[in-house]
Amino acid sequence: MHFSIQVVVFIIAFVMALIAGPILIPILTRLKFGQTVRDDGPATHLKKTGTPNIGGLIFLVPIFLLSVFFGRIYPEIVPMAIVTIGFGLIGFIDDYIKVKKRRKDGLYPKQKTVGLLLVAAIFAIYTAYFTDLGVDINIPFICTINQRWFFIVFVIFVLYCTTNAVNITDGLDGLAAGITLIVMVFFTLLAMSRKEWEYGMVFSSIVAGGCLGFLTFNIHPAKVFMGDTGSLALGGAVAALAIMMKVPFIILIVGFVYVAELLSVAIQVVSFKSRGKRVFKMAPLHHHFELSGWKETKVVYSFWIATVIFCAIGLIVLGVI
Repeated sequence: MHFSIQVVVFIIAFVMALIAGPILIPILTRLKFGQTVRDDGPATHLKKTGTPNIGGLIFLVPIFLLSVFFGRIYPEIVPMAIVTIGFGLIGFIDDYIKVKKRRKDGLYPKQKTVGLLLVAAIFAIYTAYFTDLGVDINIPFICTINQRWFFIVFVIFVLYCTTNAVNITDGLDGLAAGITLIVMVFFTLLAMSRKEWEYGMVFSSIVAGGCLGFLTFNIHPAKVFMGDTGSLALGGAVAALAIMMKVPFIILIVGFVYVAELLSVAIQVVSFKSRGKRVFKMAPLHHHFELSGWKETKVVYSFWIATVIFCAIGLIVLGVI
């Protein structure tokens, strides 16, 4: 029986994550790397206090090892892996500070922003000067801009926004990992439509397999949380794939839930500061639905289904189906 490379890679990443989970979770527990739940969140989340955090390592280990292996065959995987691990490192530092210093916000906002922008800038400059990607940015229905400076600024912006959006989405058991798994399957299917995108097919399969393996420990009730270590890394992976495959604007469709979560926070902040009133019962959006009476699992599964629908729309828009 012949299996295509994306299936093989997916299975290997999945199995590696399954193996990593039982090894890392007890270690995180012994080190007391437990989740600190915000007291201004839904009361139902207080029972999650102490659940092992920094579980993003469960899928980052397979991503790193498989990227090293396949990076020799597909050099385009290297910058995507670097930005994924780089953002994951920023997240790890953030999570570590939360745990060791018992500081709910970990890194200070300015520190976190500088770190994310630095990693994004390294990726943008590398892709602009040291790859054959090209620096043209096609803005749908408007124009194509072929300026290196614009490309670098645009890539940094996409990476920063996507990473923060995925980070904000990570707030319920299985939510961010499940949505990113679906988005990565989308990129795998998209990459299968063109031979020159084989590197994207392999990388997205690696991340998808890792996410599925992680989900076995993160599905409700979660045995471990990915922390910023995982959510920032996944945001980097999604954005880097879209950029390398020259379809950055497709994130607005397939990542609709990410976008909605990010916008809900922005709208809430602007509304409260300008009018003294809140638009949502609580932001991000998933907490609004929880406080509206939805069970956590209902919110998660509904957002998964929405992502499947928007990924199908994305494939139609790009002419794959």
